[in-house]
Amino acid sequence: MATAFVTGITGQDGYYLARDLVDEGVEVHALVRDKPAAAAELGDVPGIVLHEGDLDDHGYLRSLILDVAPVEIYNLGGISSVALSWQDPVKTAAVTGTSVAALLQSALELQESAGRQVRFVQASSVEIFGQAETSPQTEETPIRPTTPYGAAKAFAHHLVSIYRGRGLFASAGILYNHESPRRPEKFVSRKISMGVARIAAGLQDTIVMGTLDVYRDWGWAPDYVRALQLAVRNESPGDYVIASGEPRLVADFVQTAFALVGIDDWKNYVEIDQRFVRPTEIRSMNGDATKAREVLGWQPTTGFDEIVRRMVAHDVELLS
Repeated sequence: MATAFVTGITGQDGYYLARDLVDEGVEVHALVRDKPAAAAELGDVPGIVLHEGDLDDHGYLRSLILDVAPVEIYNLGGISSVALSWQDPVKTAAVTGTSVAALLQSALELQESAGRQVRFVQASSVEIFGQAETSPQTEETPIRPTTPYGAAKAFAHHLVSIYRGRGLFASAGILYNHESPRRPEKFVSRKISMGVARIAAGLQDTIVMGTLDVYRDWGWAPDYVRALQLAVRNESPGDYVIASGEPRLVADFVQTAFALVGIDDWKNYVEIDQRFVRPTEIRSMNGDATKAREVLGWQPTTGFDEIVRRMVAHDVELLS
């Protein structure tokens, strides 16, 4: 039985990855901060071995990797909020950036001691590109982050390439926005879908937004997790933009969500508050996933309208 080690397993992507791996018969080990809470979160995904610890405890990470001896390592962990990275950039650098150095070095040590290949994949981010001067962005787009989160992800992304040069099978999926009903409400997509559901139920009057006129490249989270699996199991390692290639305004997401509950005059239910606009807001994200399609055979299965429909339907049902 193959063994996989996963960080960030209690997040949106980690949940879908764990479900896929368990269905395949893979023995899954995961690093979590709170075992009881993680066990509850993953309750419908059986058989995962949970190890309690922190990503910034590099000594523990090393001993855990060498002890579990995984064939595949999926690094989805880290501080996932751009806004939070502005509040605590030092913690973001440690958890999202330098922990990747510890994971990669541990993977290389395991490979050398076990005498077999260890495969590593990093969940990288569109935020590494910052205010990209070209659109759509590809794997060759200059890395110029404009946020602490983006800088930490960029450091980790560079490390993947460096360790690939040292003989480790190390790949990265440069993930654009990807959504599902498992998104926390701190993310704009779930804030919208839940807000619309509450307004439709008479539980809320408005949704407070920072901006509606920025473009985001939205995809379906299970599709993007599948791309990471394809990357780690490909014949050779590499970096891959994972995106829909169809950017839409935040306003489009809001309008589509309201239409699903029969509200056409959606602007009457939206308030704009500049306090929700983050510093150096990226105006447009648009990814070109040609390499992932041609090299990995990856294809997205779910389009924008269906993503919004599933999220709103979930939240309406949740409230009812």
